[in-house]
Amino acid sequence: MSAIRSRTSLHYAWMVAAVTFVVLMAAAGVRSVPSVLILPLEREFGWSRATLSLAVSINLLLYGLIGPFAASLMERVGMRRMMVGSLLVLTIAVSLTTQMRASWQLQLLWGGLVGLGSGAMAGWISATVANRWFVKNRGLVVGTLTAAGATGQLLFLPLLARMVGTVGWRPAVLLVAGATALTIPLVLLVIRSYPRDVGALPYGVAPSSEAAQIPPPTRPTGNLFTGALGTLRTCLRSGDFRLLLASFFICGATTFGLIGTHLIPMSHDHGISEVTAASLLALIGVFDIAGTMGSGWLSDRFDSRKLLFWYYGLRGISLLFLPFAFNAGYQGLAVFIVFYGLDWVATVPPTVRITADLFGRERVGTVYAWILAAHQLGAATAAYGAGALHTSLGDYQVSFMAAGALCLVAAVMVLRIRRATGDDQSNLPTAAGPVLEATAPATA
Repeated sequence: MSAIRSRTSLHYAWMVAAVTFVVLMAAAGVRSVPSVLILPLEREFGWSRATLSLAVSINLLLYGLIGPFAASLMERVGMRRMMVGSLLVLTIAVSLTTQMRASWQLQLLWGGLVGLGSGAMAGWISATVANRWFVKNRGLVVGTLTAAGATGQLLFLPLLARMVGTVGWRPAVLLVAGATALTIPLVLLVIRSYPRDVGALPYGVAPSSEAAQIPPPTRPTGNLFTGALGTLRTCLRSGDFRLLLASFFICGATTFGLIGTHLIPMSHDHGISEVTAASLLALIGVFDIAGTMGSGWLSDRFDSRKLLFWYYGLRGISLLFLPFAFNAGYQGLAVFIVFYGLDWVATVPPTVRITADLFGRERVGTVYAWILAAHQLGAATAAYGAGALHTSLGDYQVSFMAAGALCLVAAVMVLRIRRATGDDQSNLPTAAGPVLEATAPATA
Protein backbone atom coordinates (compact mmCIF):
# COMPACT_ATOMS: atom_id res chain seq x y z
CA MET A 1 0.00 0.00 0.00
CA SER A 2 2.89 2.36 0.68
CA ALA A 3 4.01 1.80 -2.91
CA ILE A 4 0.67 3.12 -4.12
CA ARG A 5 0.97 6.22 -1.94
CA SER A 6 4.53 6.89 -3.02
CA ARG A 7 3.60 7.08 -6.67
CA THR A 8 1.02 9.79 -6.26
CA SER A 9 0.45 12.94 -4.24
CA LEU A 10 -3.31 12.46 -4.56
CA HIS A 11 -5.00 12.04 -1.20
CA TYR A 12 -5.92 8.38 -0.69
CA ALA A 13 -9.53 9.37 -0.01
CA TRP A 14 -9.93 10.21 -3.70
CA MET A 15 -8.66 6.75 -4.69
CA VAL A 16 -11.24 5.14 -2.39
CA ALA A 17 -13.94 7.38 -3.87
CA ALA A 18 -12.85 6.54 -7.43
CA VAL A 19 -12.98 2.76 -6.89
CA THR A 20 -16.31 3.11 -5.11
CA PHE A 21 -17.58 5.05 -8.13
CA VAL A 22 -16.56 2.17 -10.44
CA VAL A 23 -18.22 -0.40 -8.16
CA LEU A 24 -21.44 1.62 -8.12
CA MET A 25 -21.34 1.91 -11.93
CA ALA A 26 -21.13 -1.89 -12.20
CA ALA A 27 -24.00 -2.23 -9.72
CA ALA A 28 -25.99 0.20 -11.87
CA GLY A 29 -25.42 -2.14 -14.80
CA VAL A 30 -27.05 -4.91 -12.78
CA ARG A 31 -29.99 -2.65 -11.92
CA SER A 32 -30.38 -1.70 -15.59
CA VAL A 33 -31.03 -5.27 -16.69
CA PRO A 34 -34.70 -5.71 -15.57
CA SER A 35 -35.95 -2.78 -17.65
CA VAL A 36 -34.55 -4.31 -20.85
CA LEU A 37 -35.56 -7.89 -19.95
CA ILE A 38 -39.29 -7.38 -19.41
CA LEU A 39 -40.25 -7.47 -23.10
CA PRO A 40 -37.89 -10.28 -24.27
CA LEU A 41 -38.85 -12.52 -21.33
CA GLU A 42 -42.50 -11.76 -22.00
CA ARG A 43 -42.01 -12.89 -25.61
CA GLU A 44 -39.85 -15.97 -24.92
CA PHE A 45 -41.65 -17.45 -21.91
CA GLY A 46 -45.10 -15.86 -22.13
CA TRP A 47 -44.85 -14.48 -18.59
CA SER A 48 -47.25 -11.63 -17.82
CA ARG A 49 -46.14 -8.09 -17.02
CA ALA A 50 -47.36 -8.63 -13.44
CA THR A 51 -45.22 -11.80 -13.05
CA LEU A 52 -42.12 -10.04 -14.34
CA SER A 53 -42.80 -6.98 -12.19
CA LEU A 54 -43.08 -9.23 -9.13
CA ALA A 55 -39.45 -10.34 -9.54
CA VAL A 56 -38.35 -6.71 -9.80
CA SER A 57 -40.46 -5.85 -6.77
CA ILE A 58 -38.87 -8.63 -4.68
CA ASN A 59 -35.44 -7.44 -5.81
CA LEU A 60 -36.13 -3.83 -4.80
CA LEU A 61 -37.67 -4.84 -1.49
CA LEU A 62 -34.72 -7.02 -0.46
CA TYR A 63 -32.33 -4.37 -1.79
CA GLY A 64 -33.74 -2.02 0.82
CA LEU A 65 -34.44 -4.35 3.74
CA ILE A 66 -31.00 -5.97 3.79
CA GLY A 67 -29.25 -2.60 3.83
CA PRO A 68 -29.46 -1.74 7.56
CA PHE A 69 -28.24 -5.19 8.61
CA ALA A 70 -25.52 -5.09 5.96
CA ALA A 71 -24.42 -1.69 7.26
CA SER A 72 -24.23 -3.12 10.77
CA LEU A 73 -22.22 -6.10 9.51
CA MET A 74 -19.95 -3.78 7.53
CA GLU A 75 -19.03 -1.94 10.71
CA ARG A 76 -17.74 -5.25 12.06
CA VAL A 77 -16.05 -6.89 9.04
CA GLY A 78 -14.96 -3.75 7.19
CA MET A 79 -15.77 -2.09 3.88
CA ARG A 80 -13.47 -4.21 1.71
CA ARG A 81 -14.79 -7.62 2.80
CA MET A 82 -18.37 -6.39 2.55
CA MET A 83 -17.93 -5.08 -1.00
CA VAL A 84 -16.14 -8.20 -2.22
CA GLY A 85 -18.79 -10.51 -0.77
CA SER A 86 -21.59 -8.50 -2.34
CA LEU A 87 -19.91 -8.40 -5.75
CA LEU A 88 -19.33 -12.17 -5.70
CA VAL A 89 -23.01 -12.83 -4.94
CA LEU A 90 -24.05 -10.49 -7.76
CA THR A 91 -21.67 -12.07 -10.27
CA ILE A 92 -22.84 -15.62 -9.53
CA ALA A 93 -26.56 -14.80 -9.33
CA VAL A 94 -26.63 -12.70 -12.51
CA SER A 95 -24.75 -15.43 -14.41
CA LEU A 96 -27.21 -18.10 -13.27
CA THR A 97 -30.20 -16.17 -14.61
CA THR A 98 -29.15 -17.18 -18.14
CA GLN A 99 -30.14 -20.76 -17.25
CA MET A 100 -33.63 -20.09 -15.90
CA ARG A 101 -36.63 -21.75 -17.50
CA ALA A 102 -39.47 -21.11 -15.04
CA SER A 103 -40.86 -17.95 -13.44
CA TRP A 104 -40.03 -19.16 -9.91
CA GLN A 105 -36.37 -19.24 -10.94
CA LEU A 106 -36.66 -15.59 -11.99
CA GLN A 107 -38.15 -14.73 -8.60
CA LEU A 108 -35.41 -16.66 -6.77
CA LEU A 109 -32.39 -15.49 -8.78
CA TRP A 110 -33.25 -11.97 -9.88
CA GLY A 111 -35.70 -11.24 -7.11
CA GLY A 112 -33.90 -12.94 -4.23
CA LEU A 113 -30.16 -13.34 -4.75
CA VAL A 114 -29.55 -10.26 -6.89
CA GLY A 115 -31.67 -8.21 -4.47
CA LEU A 116 -29.62 -9.45 -1.51
CA GLY A 117 -26.30 -8.89 -3.29
CA SER A 118 -27.23 -5.37 -4.35
CA GLY A 119 -28.65 -4.44 -0.97
CA ALA A 120 -25.61 -5.70 0.91
CA MET A 121 -23.64 -2.63 -0.15
CA ALA A 122 -26.25 -0.16 -1.38
CA GLY A 123 -27.53 1.10 1.96
CA TRP A 124 -24.25 2.33 3.37
CA ILE A 125 -21.59 2.69 0.71
CA SER A 126 -21.94 6.32 -0.44
CA ALA A 127 -22.75 7.75 2.97
CA THR A 128 -20.00 5.78 4.71
CA VAL A 129 -17.26 6.57 2.21
CA ALA A 130 -18.13 10.27 2.20
CA ASN A 131 -18.38 10.63 5.97
CA ARG A 132 -15.38 8.48 6.92
CA TRP A 133 -12.93 9.66 4.29
CA PHE A 134 -13.95 13.30 3.74
CA VAL A 135 -14.54 16.37 5.86
CA LYS A 136 -14.12 18.87 3.06
CA ASN A 137 -16.37 18.45 -0.01
CA ARG A 138 -18.46 15.77 1.68
CA GLY A 139 -21.68 16.76 -0.11
CA LEU A 140 -19.92 16.84 -3.46
CA VAL A 141 -18.58 13.32 -2.86
CA VAL A 142 -22.04 11.99 -1.98
CA GLY A 143 -23.42 13.62 -5.12
CA THR A 144 -20.64 12.19 -7.28
CA LEU A 145 -21.01 8.67 -5.90
CA THR A 146 -24.77 8.87 -6.32
CA ALA A 147 -24.25 9.99 -9.92
CA ALA A 148 -22.30 6.75 -10.49
CA GLY A 149 -25.64 5.02 -10.85
CA ALA A 150 -26.68 7.35 -13.64
CA THR A 151 -23.28 6.95 -15.30
CA GLY A 152 -23.62 3.17 -15.24
CA GLN A 153 -27.13 3.48 -16.60
CA LEU A 154 -25.84 5.70 -19.41
CA LEU A 155 -23.11 3.18 -20.29
CA PHE A 156 -25.10 -0.04 -19.98
CA LEU A 157 -28.70 0.65 -21.01
CA PRO A 158 -28.29 1.39 -24.74
CA LEU A 159 -25.68 -1.35 -25.09
CA LEU A 160 -27.84 -3.93 -23.33
CA ALA A 161 -30.91 -2.99 -25.36
CA ARG A 162 -28.94 -3.28 -28.59
CA MET A 163 -27.49 -6.66 -27.56
CA VAL A 164 -30.95 -7.95 -26.62
CA GLY A 165 -32.17 -7.01 -30.11
CA THR A 166 -29.20 -8.52 -31.98
CA VAL A 167 -27.66 -11.43 -30.04
CA GLY A 168 -30.30 -12.08 -27.38
CA TRP A 169 -30.80 -11.32 -23.73
CA ARG A 170 -28.48 -14.00 -22.35
CA PRO A 171 -25.22 -12.50 -23.73
CA ALA A 172 -26.37 -9.11 -22.43
CA VAL A 173 -26.80 -10.53 -18.94
CA LEU A 174 -23.38 -12.23 -19.08
CA LEU A 175 -21.79 -8.90 -20.03
CA VAL A 176 -23.13 -7.35 -16.84
CA ALA A 177 -21.91 -10.32 -14.78
CA GLY A 178 -18.43 -9.97 -16.29
CA ALA A 179 -18.29 -6.23 -15.60
CA THR A 180 -19.23 -6.86 -11.98
CA ALA A 181 -16.53 -9.51 -11.57
CA LEU A 182 -13.86 -7.16 -12.94
CA THR A 183 -14.41 -4.69 -10.09
CA ILE A 184 -13.43 -7.22 -7.40
CA PRO A 185 -9.62 -6.89 -7.87
CA LEU A 186 -9.92 -3.09 -7.64
CA VAL A 187 -11.74 -3.37 -4.34
CA LEU A 188 -9.14 -5.78 -2.93
CA LEU A 189 -6.31 -3.46 -3.94
CA VAL A 190 -7.63 -0.06 -2.85
CA ILE A 191 -10.60 -0.13 -0.48
CA ARG A 192 -9.95 0.25 3.26
CA SER A 193 -12.36 1.09 6.06
CA TYR A 194 -10.72 4.16 7.58
CA PRO A 195 -8.06 6.72 6.59
CA ARG A 196 -5.88 5.56 9.51
CA ASP A 197 -5.66 2.11 7.86
CA VAL A 198 -3.32 3.73 5.30
CA GLY A 199 -1.74 6.19 7.70
CA ALA A 200 -3.84 9.17 6.60
CA LEU A 201 -6.39 11.61 7.95
CA PRO A 202 -9.76 12.30 6.34
CA TYR A 203 -9.52 14.69 3.42
CA GLY A 204 -9.78 18.25 4.69
CA VAL A 205 -8.44 17.57 8.21
CA ALA A 206 -5.13 19.22 9.12
CA PRO A 207 -2.71 17.12 11.24
CA SER A 208 -2.58 19.85 13.89
CA SER A 209 -6.34 20.30 14.13
CA GLU A 210 -8.57 19.17 16.98
CA ALA A 211 -10.37 16.76 14.64
CA ALA A 212 -7.10 14.91 14.02
CA GLN A 213 -6.87 14.08 17.74
CA ILE A 214 -10.28 12.40 17.95
CA PRO A 215 -9.80 8.72 18.92
CA PRO A 216 -10.93 6.12 16.37
CA PRO A 217 -14.49 4.80 16.71
CA THR A 218 -14.99 1.45 18.36
CA ARG A 219 -16.06 -1.61 16.44
CA PRO A 220 -19.52 -2.97 17.36
CA THR A 221 -19.90 -6.40 18.88
CA GLY A 222 -22.95 -8.40 19.86
CA ASN A 223 -25.93 -9.39 17.77
CA LEU A 224 -25.93 -7.61 14.41
CA PHE A 225 -29.69 -7.83 13.98
CA THR A 226 -30.28 -6.44 17.45
CA GLY A 227 -27.89 -3.59 16.71
CA ALA A 228 -29.59 -2.63 13.45
CA LEU A 229 -33.07 -2.92 14.96
CA GLY A 230 -31.93 -0.96 18.01
CA THR A 231 -30.86 1.87 15.75
CA LEU A 232 -34.28 1.80 14.05
CA ARG A 233 -36.15 1.83 17.37
CA THR A 234 -34.12 4.79 18.57
CA CYS A 235 -34.56 6.75 15.36
CA LEU A 236 -38.30 6.10 15.12
CA ARG A 237 -38.77 8.24 18.22
CA SER A 238 -37.81 11.21 16.05
CA GLY A 239 -40.50 12.84 13.96
CA ASP A 240 -37.80 14.06 11.60
CA PHE A 241 -36.72 10.47 10.94
CA ARG A 242 -40.31 9.47 10.19
CA LEU A 243 -40.59 12.34 7.73
CA LEU A 244 -37.36 11.23 6.05
CA LEU A 245 -38.72 7.67 5.80
CA ALA A 246 -42.01 8.79 4.27
CA SER A 247 -40.45 11.18 1.77
CA PHE A 248 -37.85 8.64 0.67
CA PHE A 249 -40.59 6.00 0.26
CA ILE A 250 -42.15 8.35 -2.29
CA CYS A 251 -38.73 9.00 -3.83
CA GLY A 252 -38.20 5.29 -4.46
CA ALA A 253 -41.70 4.80 -5.82
CA THR A 254 -41.27 7.60 -8.35
CA THR A 255 -37.77 6.71 -9.56
CA PHE A 256 -36.48 3.12 -9.64
CA GLY A 257 -39.88 1.59 -9.00
CA LEU A 258 -41.82 3.40 -11.71
CA ILE A 259 -39.50 5.02 -14.27
CA GLY A 260 -36.58 2.63 -13.86
CA THR A 261 -38.79 -0.44 -14.30
CA HIS A 262 -41.62 0.68 -16.57
CA LEU A 263 -40.47 3.53 -18.81
CA ILE A 264 -39.22 1.17 -21.53
CA PRO A 265 -42.41 -0.98 -21.57
CA MET A 266 -44.54 2.19 -21.46
CA SER A 267 -42.59 3.65 -24.38
CA HIS A 268 -43.09 0.40 -26.30
CA ASP A 269 -46.85 0.71 -25.69
CA HIS A 270 -46.64 4.12 -27.43
CA GLY A 271 -44.88 2.71 -30.49
CA ILE A 272 -41.27 3.50 -29.49
CA SER A 273 -38.71 0.74 -30.08
CA GLU A 274 -36.90 -0.87 -27.14
CA VAL A 275 -33.50 0.46 -28.19
CA THR A 276 -34.85 3.99 -28.55
CA ALA A 277 -36.66 3.73 -25.22
CA ALA A 278 -33.47 2.49 -23.53
CA SER A 279 -31.64 5.47 -25.02
CA LEU A 280 -34.27 7.79 -23.55
CA LEU A 281 -33.75 6.23 -20.14
CA ALA A 282 -29.99 6.59 -20.58
CA LEU A 283 -30.47 10.27 -21.46
CA ILE A 284 -32.22 10.71 -18.13
CA GLY A 285 -28.97 9.41 -16.66
CA VAL A 286 -26.99 12.08 -18.53
CA PHE A 287 -28.97 14.89 -16.93
CA ASP A 288 -28.98 13.05 -13.61
CA ILE A 289 -25.16 13.14 -13.50
CA ALA A 290 -25.23 16.93 -13.68
CA GLY A 291 -28.24 17.20 -11.38
CA THR A 292 -26.91 14.92 -8.66
CA MET A 293 -23.40 16.35 -8.61
CA GLY A 294 -24.91 19.83 -8.57
CA SER A 295 -27.18 18.77 -5.74
CA GLY A 296 -24.15 17.61 -3.75
CA TRP A 297 -22.50 20.98 -4.27
CA LEU A 298 -25.67 22.80 -3.27
CA SER A 299 -26.16 20.66 -0.15
CA ASP A 300 -22.79 21.90 1.15
CA ARG A 301 -24.06 25.48 0.89
CA PHE A 302 -27.85 25.69 1.25
CA ASP A 303 -30.66 24.39 3.45
CA SER A 304 -31.18 20.76 2.40
CA ARG A 305 -34.87 20.86 3.32
CA LYS A 306 -35.53 23.62 0.79
CA LEU A 307 -33.54 21.75 -1.84
CA LEU A 308 -35.70 18.68 -1.29
CA PHE A 309 -38.86 20.81 -1.57
CA TRP A 310 -37.86 21.93 -5.05
CA TYR A 311 -36.67 18.48 -6.14
CA TYR A 312 -39.87 16.69 -5.16
CA GLY A 313 -42.08 19.48 -6.50
CA LEU A 314 -40.42 19.56 -9.92
CA ARG A 315 -40.41 15.77 -10.12
CA GLY A 316 -44.12 15.66 -9.38
CA ILE A 317 -44.87 18.15 -12.14
CA SER A 318 -42.74 16.24 -14.64
CA LEU A 319 -44.46 12.92 -13.83
CA LEU A 320 -47.90 14.46 -14.23
CA PHE A 321 -46.74 15.75 -17.60
CA LEU A 322 -45.27 12.45 -18.89
CA PRO A 323 -48.46 10.82 -20.27
CA PHE A 324 -49.07 14.02 -22.27
CA ALA A 325 -45.41 14.12 -23.36
CA PHE A 326 -45.88 10.87 -25.28
CA ASN A 327 -48.74 12.45 -27.21
CA ALA A 328 -46.57 15.50 -27.97
CA GLY A 329 -43.88 13.39 -29.65
CA TYR A 330 -40.15 13.63 -29.14
CA GLN A 331 -40.25 17.33 -28.24
CA GLY A 332 -42.53 16.57 -25.31
CA LEU A 333 -40.34 13.66 -24.23
CA ALA A 334 -37.25 15.88 -24.43
CA VAL A 335 -38.84 18.33 -22.00
CA PHE A 336 -39.65 15.49 -19.61
CA ILE A 337 -36.16 13.98 -19.86
CA VAL A 338 -34.46 17.28 -18.99
CA PHE A 339 -36.63 18.21 -16.01
CA TYR A 340 -37.05 14.71 -14.62
CA GLY A 341 -33.43 13.74 -15.27
CA LEU A 342 -32.00 16.70 -13.37
CA ASP A 343 -33.53 15.43 -10.14
CA TRP A 344 -33.70 11.67 -10.79
CA VAL A 345 -31.69 10.99 -7.61
CA ALA A 346 -30.74 14.57 -6.71
CA THR A 347 -32.64 13.94 -3.47
CA VAL A 348 -29.85 11.71 -2.13
CA PRO A 349 -27.13 14.28 -1.17
CA PRO A 350 -29.47 16.55 0.85
CA THR A 351 -31.11 13.51 2.48
CA VAL A 352 -27.71 12.13 3.50
CA ARG A 353 -26.70 15.59 4.74
CA ILE A 354 -29.84 15.90 6.89
CA THR A 355 -29.32 12.38 8.24
CA ALA A 356 -25.69 13.05 9.22
CA ASP A 357 -26.53 16.43 10.76
CA LEU A 358 -29.44 15.13 12.83
CA PHE A 359 -28.16 11.70 13.87
CA GLY A 360 -24.37 11.94 13.72
CA ARG A 361 -21.75 11.11 11.09
CA GLU A 362 -20.22 8.16 12.96
CA ARG A 363 -23.19 5.82 12.35
CA VAL A 364 -24.73 7.54 9.34
CA GLY A 365 -24.32 4.33 7.30
CA THR A 366 -26.78 2.34 9.42
CA VAL A 367 -29.25 5.20 9.92
CA TYR A 368 -29.28 6.10 6.25
CA ALA A 369 -29.63 2.43 5.36
CA TRP A 370 -32.99 2.38 7.16
CA ILE A 371 -34.07 5.46 5.24
CA LEU A 372 -32.97 3.76 2.02
CA ALA A 373 -35.00 0.70 3.07
CA ALA A 374 -38.09 2.92 2.94
CA HIS A 375 -36.94 4.15 -0.48
CA GLN A 376 -36.75 0.58 -1.78
CA LEU A 377 -40.05 -0.40 -0.19
CA GLY A 378 -41.58 2.44 -2.18
CA ALA A 379 -39.76 1.26 -5.30
CA ALA A 380 -40.97 -2.30 -4.81
CA THR A 381 -44.54 -1.13 -4.29
CA ALA A 382 -44.50 0.96 -7.46
CA ALA A 383 -42.72 -1.67 -9.56
CA TYR A 384 -45.30 -4.35 -8.81
CA GLY A 385 -48.27 -2.00 -8.53
CA ALA A 386 -47.69 -0.38 -11.91
CA GLY A 387 -47.22 -3.79 -13.54
CA ALA A 388 -50.39 -5.15 -11.94
CA LEU A 389 -52.37 -2.05 -12.95
CA HIS A 390 -51.08 -2.38 -16.51
CA THR A 391 -52.22 -6.03 -16.60
CA SER A 392 -55.64 -4.98 -15.25
CA LEU A 393 -56.24 -1.65 -17.02
CA GLY A 394 -54.04 -1.97 -20.09
CA ASP A 395 -51.98 1.20 -19.56
CA TYR A 396 -49.89 3.17 -17.04
CA GLN A 397 -51.99 6.34 -16.84
CA VAL A 398 -53.23 5.88 -13.26
CA SER A 399 -49.77 4.89 -12.01
CA PHE A 400 -48.05 8.02 -13.31
CA MET A 401 -50.79 10.38 -12.15
CA ALA A 402 -50.63 8.91 -8.64
CA ALA A 403 -46.82 9.14 -8.61
CA GLY A 404 -46.89 12.82 -9.57
CA ALA A 405 -49.39 13.61 -6.83
CA LEU A 406 -47.29 11.77 -4.22
CA CYS A 407 -44.23 13.85 -5.14
CA LEU A 408 -46.16 17.03 -4.44
CA VAL A 409 -47.09 15.62 -1.02
CA ALA A 410 -43.42 14.83 -0.34
CA ALA A 411 -42.44 18.40 -1.27
CA VAL A 412 -44.63 19.74 1.53
CA MET A 413 -43.56 16.99 3.92
CA VAL A 414 -39.81 17.73 3.85
CA LEU A 415 -40.34 21.34 4.92
CA ARG A 416 -41.53 20.04 8.28
CA ILE A 417 -38.12 18.50 9.04
CA ARG A 418 -36.24 20.52 11.67
CA ARG A 419 -33.07 22.29 10.72
CA ALA A 420 -30.11 20.66 12.48
CA THR A 421 -28.29 22.43 15.29
CA GLY A 422 -25.03 21.62 17.05
CA ASP A 423 -26.87 19.55 19.69
CA ASP A 424 -28.88 17.43 17.29
CA GLN A 425 -26.35 14.61 16.92
CA SER A 426 -27.34 13.40 20.38
CA ASN A 427 -30.58 12.15 18.77
CA LEU A 428 -28.84 8.84 18.12
CA PRO A 429 -27.05 7.35 21.13
CA THR A 430 -23.77 5.58 20.53
CA ALA A 431 -24.61 3.38 17.57
CA ALA A 432 -27.31 0.94 18.59
CA GLY A 433 -27.12 1.10 22.36
CA PRO A 434 -26.05 -1.65 24.73
CA VAL A 435 -24.90 -4.12 22.10
CA LEU A 436 -21.79 -2.05 21.40
CA GLU A 437 -18.51 -2.58 23.20
CA ALA A 438 -15.13 -0.95 22.75
CA THR A 439 -12.92 -3.17 20.65
CA ALA A 440 -10.28 -2.75 17.98
CA PRO A 441 -11.64 -1.18 14.78
CA ALA A 442 -12.09 -3.20 11.61
CA THR A 443 -9.26 -2.78 9.14
CA ALA A 444 -10.66 -4.42 6.05
